[in-house]
Amino acid sequence: MKQLILSVLVLVASVSAFAEKSDSKAENKTAAKSEMALTVVTGNIIDEITGEALVGVEVTVEGSDSKTYTDFDGHFTLKDVKAGECTLVANYTSYNKTEKTVELKSKKNQVKIELQASK
Repeated sequence: MKQLILSVLVLVASVSAFAEKSDSKAENKTAAKSEMALTVVTGNIIDEITGEALVGVEVTVEGSDSKTYTDFDGHFTLKDVKAGECTLVANYTSYNKTEKTVELKSKKNQVKIELQASK
């Protein structure tokens, strides 16, 4: 009988210790997700002189794999970009490569980039 009671107490202690570890892991995961908040960057790219929308401009986030291209109206959207300061790089044939550093805070960020024709 003493062995049965001892076994039950050991089992209860083990279950309680395991539950505490699971709770602390869940809290750590939640904290990590909030630190890595992701946002969306939208914008348009135009010619610096004419103001015309540029189609097919490659837009990347420096230091990441995020990449997209502008549509027929010169608009682009980059999803799942880490909030905070980042550098957007616009690259287009016959134009100078342009970098623009922006502070991403909200869920949606609007950016305008003007490209200068190369000489």
